[in-house]
Amino acid sequence: MNNLRLSLLAFGTALALAGCGGGDSSPVAPVPATSSITGLAATGAALGGAAVMAKCATGAPISATTDAGGAFVLPINGQTFPCMLQVVKGPTTLYGLAQSANRSNVTPVTDLVVSKALGSNPAAAFTAFDSAKGAAILSKLTAAIAYVKAELQALGVSTTANDPLTFAFSVGDADDKALDQLGAKLVAANKKLDELRATAVAGNPFVAGLARGTLIGSATSIVTLAPADIDAATASTLQAIGVAGKAKCSVKFVALNYNTIGVKGEAANASAVMLVPTGTGICANPTGLVAYAKGTDVRKPHTLANPGDGETFLLAAVYAAQGYAVVATDYLGFAQSTYAYHPYLHADSEASSVIDSIRAARLAAVPVGASLSGKVMLTGYSQGGHSSMAAHRAIEKDNAAEINVVAGAHLAGPYNLSGSFKLPNAIAGYQYFVPYLVTAWQKIYGNLYASPSDAFNAPYDSYIETLLPNPTLDFTTLVTTGKLPGGPAVTPNMARDIVFKSAFISDSQTNPNNALFLAGKKNDLLGWNPVAKTLLCGGAGDPTVPPGIHQVVSKADFDSRGLTNVTSVDVDASIQFVYGTNGAAPTDPTSVAFATYYGNYHGAYEPPFCHQKAKAVFDTVN
Repeated sequence: MNNLRLSLLAFGTALALAGCGGGDSSPVAPVPATSSITGLAATGAALGGAAVMAKCATGAPISATTDAGGAFVLPINGQTFPCMLQVVKGPTTLYGLAQSANRSNVTPVTDLVVSKALGSNPAAAFTAFDSAKGAAILSKLTAAIAYVKAELQALGVSTTANDPLTFAFSVGDADDKALDQLGAKLVAANKKLDELRATAVAGNPFVAGLARGTLIGSATSIVTLAPADIDAATASTLQAIGVAGKAKCSVKFVALNYNTIGVKGEAANASAVMLVPTGTGICANPTGLVAYAKGTDVRKPHTLANPGDGETFLLAAVYAAQGYAVVATDYLGFAQSTYAYHPYLHADSEASSVIDSIRAARLAAVPVGASLSGKVMLTGYSQGGHSSMAAHRAIEKDNAAEINVVAGAHLAGPYNLSGSFKLPNAIAGYQYFVPYLVTAWQKIYGNLYASPSDAFNAPYDSYIETLLPNPTLDFTTLVTTGKLPGGPAVTPNMARDIVFKSAFISDSQTNPNNALFLAGKKNDLLGWNPVAKTLLCGGAGDPTVPPGIHQVVSKADFDSRGLTNVTSVDVDASIQFVYGTNGAAPTDPTSVAFATYYGNYHGAYEPPFCHQKAKAVFDTVN
């Protein structure tokens, strides 16, 4: 084994160890008891003086300490196999599995094998290890070993036919060198084992996993807006309604293109905009990074890397001009992304796009003049509220050591998708959002319908699967060209019934085994516990993402587990005061005022007030 500090850094520790790395002879293991687990703990060098613990199918945990060469002995006294092994040395924690007495290694490779067999983070399994978890690992162990070896080979890591969990490798042999090669690959990709572990848990390609968040080409500066430029555009709008103050910083707009993964873990790319505060004082100080996820977009070429874009400018005015750095992903399937489609409201790929945008922004920071503090705040609006919450959940579960999320503000997002399918009445914009979702999930899961005509009425069934996102049409022209129904005379229920087969909709409303409903359950964002301070924001009058179905249900779900770090705010009073008739929402559904008010509620009126609330939360932790 190579006693290189680089290898140890890659696996999470900066300690240079002797023994198994760089010595002239193999380490001598302690003399085992009559029945013992003996083994070796190593990364790209021996893990000497490390704490070793075994938790077995039955019996008390067993503890020991590795010798200088990383060898250990764990005497068996009534415990039954299998036993899950944990080795801890400083910031490095590795896992392995002992199927019987005698040799059991604990290395990054065994960690990846156990992670893949579990299909979940091994730390949680180790904490509550029992015979059922042991059986689950054993049932998938052979496939997990084959997967890890194949993925390591794809990375350019040489592997052998030997069992990585039990083979007694020695200094300088092929299995030993594979650990050094893996460590070098992680260092070269600026990654830690934690990130590759998450890739193994998902069963995704290691090559794509190591590329995640790296920049494709250079970050490209587009323009810098001075405070006066920003104030000129906000004085009569955002400043007038109290959402944004005068700009304190100039804002540099930067375009990013970065590597990420698709819905199956395959290599993909996405683009983003980075907003960098420039100037003196707070504009030059290290600052938190606001990672933003955009609302529903139907325009395939559209990018947020455009200072003239309304959503981007809102981020610039509320956050970047006040001293925050911002990164905002375009998602898979938009702008520079070559992904074949956009996986709309698919929680896992939304999370990946956001997480990898954070990584890309960190790599771009120094070249573009950004000074980041290491703190990350997550936010998003509408679809983006779903995306930001999905990213929040994923980071705290799998990437907490890498990404320090200090707050999440999830704005007007559809967190209870399965519940929304049970509604008897359609939401505003149903003709856009639900076909978008159904066709995307059909591409992902493949079981929502056998043929488009099973779900969609003619003529929509003939082109709906390739309609969204669209290379030339937007929300307005999708209707004016007749591609989707709409207009003042078409109610949401009418639009639903024009587009969809009634049997398809009624089954999703009533059948607990309906494929659309079950896909919704997979993408619901209920049943998790955020660690960071969390805000939910929306407006009670929102006709598109009704808070009673999403925000209220989400808050009640958090409350049911006694969480005290989640708050919920309703901005409806502010919207009524600013945009209503005499400070109140219009009540005559036949009036122009009613149509204007509710037609703009979700897309235009609600976002600024929720961003104001989000920034207030971020200000408490930045």
